Amino acid sequence: MEPAGRIELPPAMAAPGTARVFDAITADGAKARFVGGCVRDSLLRRPVKDIDVATDAEPERVMRLLESAGLRAIPTGLAHGTVTAVADGAHYEITTLRHDVETFGRHARVAFTDDWMIDASRRDFTMNALFCAIDGTLYDPFGGVRDALDGHVRFVGDPRARITEDVLRLLRFFRFQAHYGRTPPEPAALHACADLAPLLPRLSGERVQGELFRLLGAADPLPVLRLMAELGIMAHLLPRATALDRLGLLLGMAPDRSDPVLRLAALLDVDRAGALEVAERLRLSNADADRLALLAAPPVDPASANLRHALYRLGPCKVRDIALLHAPDRMAEVERAIGAWEDPRFPLQGRDLLDLGIPRGKLVGQLLRDLERWWEDRDYRPGRDECLAELRARR
Repeated sequence: MEPAGRIELPPAMAAPGTARVFDAITADGAKARFVGGCVRDSLLRRPVKDIDVATDAEPERVMRLLESAGLRAIPTGLAHGTVTAVADGAHYEITTLRHDVETFGRHARVAFTDDWMIDASRRDFTMNALFCAIDGTLYDPFGGVRDALDGHVRFVGDPRARITEDVLRLLRFFRFQAHYGRTPPEPAALHACADLAPLLPRLSGERVQGELFRLLGAADPLPVLRLMAELGIMAHLLPRATALDRLGLLLGMAPDRSDPVLRLAALLDVDRAGALEVAERLRLSNADADRLALLAAPPVDPASANLRHALYRLGPCKVRDIALLHAPDRMAEVERAIGAWEDPRFPLQGRDLLDLGIPRGKLVGQLLRDLERWWEDRDYRPGRDECLAELRARR
């Protein structure tokens, strides 16, 4: 594989710890190169998040070399050739060059190789099939540099074959189009995605969530989501994700809120039960599931409810998000109410009722809730003495 130019490495890839990892792997003649996303993002001068390294050394040898250099080596996935090195607190995922002998969904049976072209051929997109040496020398077997610079998301080889190997690549294609695409997708790729979309329900919820949330986190995911809907892909992914116009309004009002749960709630046309079904499909955390259900079917209507009551019961953040989705025309009023809001504190606690001789049990909780509603109805003005007087009157 011939060099295709040079790039300036960003600080994370030029750090002393990175050099220690490369020195360790290559100490007895093996080769190592940066690969994939870190090379792509360095080329595009985007922030580099994860540093992946490819090597022709087999994983057990990588483990020995790292440990001999005094570096921590974690056998992340030896069967698939992956070792994680830790240097100066940073993590480096090191994977042996390989080719897929047999693929079945997420997993594959692999064989290791020392052929860089064979390894590049099994990757998803040309802009991800880039290698880079520690000195910045680029290796570009499939024209990925030009594609990355042009914003052209292109599969390595046949799109249908790449997706069949791992259906998640179908979602990755649209995610990359949302984040990196600046040219129309190739018709062959769109046809393959549309034809293979019925396979999407086979993917685990965690994997779908990861790709969907990354897609929703794009600066403007709407054009890609519209395309997915037109192709019938959303019908297989999330059939109730049809409120594209509402998502468009949200993006216009809060373009910097790259909050995937909020954007997902805007996209869904569901009630509370439907939101919880989506949360289960995507394997959301309990907190995210509760939030999605709240945003889908809020307990207060910001178009008619007393905003102060809503702010007291839900807090400013939830009220703002509910208004963004369900009452965008009232946002100015909501923001004024939030700006003037001082969170009041109900003056009584359970021990106040016990001190007045009310026996422990359900009656204490019920009385306390009734008194709090009475206090709310008076705009949180009654103080402790007035609340105690009302309590005595209700005994």
